[in-house]
Amino acid sequence: MQVSHSRIECYKKCPYQYKLKYINRYKTYFNNDSTNALILGTALHTGLEKGVEEAVSQYYNSYTTISDLHVNEAIKLEYLIPRIKELLPDGEFEVKLENEYFVGYIDLLVKVDENTYDMYDFKYSNNVKNYMESGQLHEYKYFFERLNPSKHIRNMYFVFIPKTMIRQKKTEDLYQFRKRLMETLETFDLSEEKIIKQVLYDEEKVTDFILNTTYCKEAKEFPKNPTRLCDWCEFKDYCQNGSTLEISNYKEDEMILPENTRRELEISNKKKIWFYGAPFSGKTTLTDKFEDLLILTTDGNIKNVTAPYIHIKDEVWTEGRAIKRKYAWEMFKEVIEELEKKENSFKSISLDLLEDTYEMCRVYNYDKLGIQHESDAGFGKAYDVIKTDYLTVMKRFFNMDYNNILACSHEDVTKSLTKKSGEQITRIAPNLKDNLANKIAGMVDLVARIIADDEDKRTISFKADNVIFGGGRLGVTGQEIPLDYEALMQVYENASKGKVVPQTETVSRRQSR
Repeated sequence: MQVSHSRIECYKKCPYQYKLKYINRYKTYFNNDSTNALILGTALHTGLEKGVEEAVSQYYNSYTTISDLHVNEAIKLEYLIPRIKELLPDGEFEVKLENEYFVGYIDLLVKVDENTYDMYDFKYSNNVKNYMESGQLHEYKYFFERLNPSKHIRNMYFVFIPKTMIRQKKTEDLYQFRKRLMETLETFDLSEEKIIKQVLYDEEKVTDFILNTTYCKEAKEFPKNPTRLCDWCEFKDYCQNGSTLEISNYKEDEMILPENTRRELEISNKKKIWFYGAPFSGKTTLTDKFEDLLILTTDGNIKNVTAPYIHIKDEVWTEGRAIKRKYAWEMFKEVIEELEKKENSFKSISLDLLEDTYEMCRVYNYDKLGIQHESDAGFGKAYDVIKTDYLTVMKRFFNMDYNNILACSHEDVTKSLTKKSGEQITRIAPNLKDNLANKIAGMVDLVARIIADDEDKRTISFKADNVIFGGGRLGVTGQEIPLDYEALMQVYENASKGKVVPQTETVSRRQSR
């Protein structure tokens, strides 16, 4: 088994987390927060190697949609990267250390003479003390010198890039906040003495790493280790409450290894697509082309389609003088439960409109919690309950075993994004909260925007950038095709063969925003 510093640190911190992450290889929903440490850290590393423009582009491209909060983080990167880069000597970035036992990456390796080097590791963090006590650089020096017997690491350094987490006050507008943000950044001491910290080699830390590697490899049990760090663990809900994760369909206490043979791609057999566009742009008509379709309609707009449907809505009746109600959200969950049984001949399921189901979930949980608004239940509590309930059910919906799982949403062009310059630009996205939209996007193969222009030309766009929500995991981001069922199926056919969908004359023009 090949190990890394982060892998062994995970085992030391919590063996159960290690088991979920590295043995079971469970995956959780993408953390779409603008302050996602992994994405920011990666962007910072890119910036120090390739420049600010590359860093900001990479940071933005890591998200399906960009908000003012993301622009705020980009402003920090734009300020910090050139100032930190001035402190660094020339050298080789991202030097890989690898043998059959270990893998790691030296952020910056600086040649002193023919056989002597200095080593730097970048940390976008204020947690200086913990990193200075870690064994990471000691391990890197040890393995570098083992892999390169004639070479030597002279000095080891951490480069600490300070963070600010100030937030916009209710009393200030975005301009005022960004002005205060820049003033805060300008107060940072970015001197070499403050930023670059030397680490003295300690052989005992390498010994500790090797011992923990042995314990990890020989471990048969992986107990939980509850600490205050649990609040930052991606598996917290699953570990503490048994909540649903995006995980494989085998029992948590079993590990079934697949046969070591290449498998055929299943892209063309199972399709999960989220369509969005302006009302009457052709979303529902397109989904009606899918085989053996059942439509779950929330607005009852089924006049121009021929597929059978179920109208998801509140049911109200009276028993004597009492008025009884079954909420639409309850009905939606019952429909999913029935569909999961697969006691039907449907091959395609379409949810139209997806955003209505979130409002259904809110209303149902308001009644269940006895509140009229999320704020009535205390800070964050009601919102967390609603969000968890909603995403858990939507995960069930998109995981149903049918050939085609489809969802439709209206387009929202009421949101705006304020650029660093102060210019406001219109954002184009589905009519759903950004954090939920990013979660849903992670459950599907494609997010496709339906466009009907003034000339009544209709297209399906997979374009995605800072202001347009779209794209997907099939490698078709930036492409447009005619609004046609066969053209859409060709996208999947090409993806299964590793091809990119070509632009057509029909959609070669630039779309106006």
